[in-house]
Amino acid sequence: MITSNYTNPILAWFSCGATSAVACKYALALYKNVRIIYIETHSAHQDNERFIHECENWYNTKIERHESNKYKNVLDVISKMKFINSPFGAACTYHLKKEVRYQIEKECGCWGGQVWGFEFSKKEINRAIRLQEQNPENKPLFPLIEKQLTKENCLSILLEAGIALPAMYTLGYKNNNCIGCVKGGIAYWNKIRRDFPETFKKMAEIEREINATCIKDKDGKVFLDTLNPSRGKEETPLVPECSLMCQIEFENLIDKNVEEVLKGNKSIYINNNQTHNR
Repeated sequence: MITSNYTNPILAWFSCGATSAVACKYALALYKNVRIIYIETHSAHQDNERFIHECENWYNTKIERHESNKYKNVLDVISKMKFINSPFGAACTYHLKKEVRYQIEKECGCWGGQVWGFEFSKKEINRAIRLQEQNPENKPLFPLIEKQLTKENCLSILLEAGIALPAMYTLGYKNNNCIGCVKGGIAYWNKIRRDFPETFKKMAEIEREINATCIKDKDGKVFLDTLNPSRGKEETPLVPECSLMCQIEFENLIDKNVEEVLKGNKSIYINNNQTHNR
């Protein structure tokens, strides 16, 4: 693990999701000199403002807000870049989130560690191990995995603290992503059509303008304005969580240490020998 000191802050990434919110709470209790940072995309549900304010009260500290100085929101990125997504990532994720994170890191210069809201599950433990392997300079910290807290645990912790869950959760979405996430599939986009028709319409229009689509199936591109509204009703409208971290290679290839971490026989920091300054 990584040793931090009073001059090197801990960067805790707050995304308005349940797991990141709880991870930041634990970061404040576990580490010294913590900066809680939120990167605004101007494409999320307006209820996020309420959630941020309640979390600030819970933390008894302000959440830093940062945003792109190049793009206004997701639709602005897509329209200007004329690109939506690929197996290597989405244009909006890179330009609205990752570029801003890189700038924060550059300005910070040196940090004692970075807190990520990966929860205690097989998939997320594996992602955490891969992240450590591929980005050791990030000095990643995973308080939820250390504390063996699942996403369900995090939802309960927020409710017990008197904080209502973000609106996207109560509307039935798995993650509190931007409204109209380009990583969503057929069931997801048809739910967006029902819940946020204006967002659906704007994305459909931009797809035609740039001749690119959010959805692809075995027959190729599926433009939103041709999507059958009845498709996907029997499916759960899943969409991956939009991450500040770069694409993690081999995240679907399960590391040999994952089961031992799940059983509590190994620390998540299997590739580190140092200890954190707490």
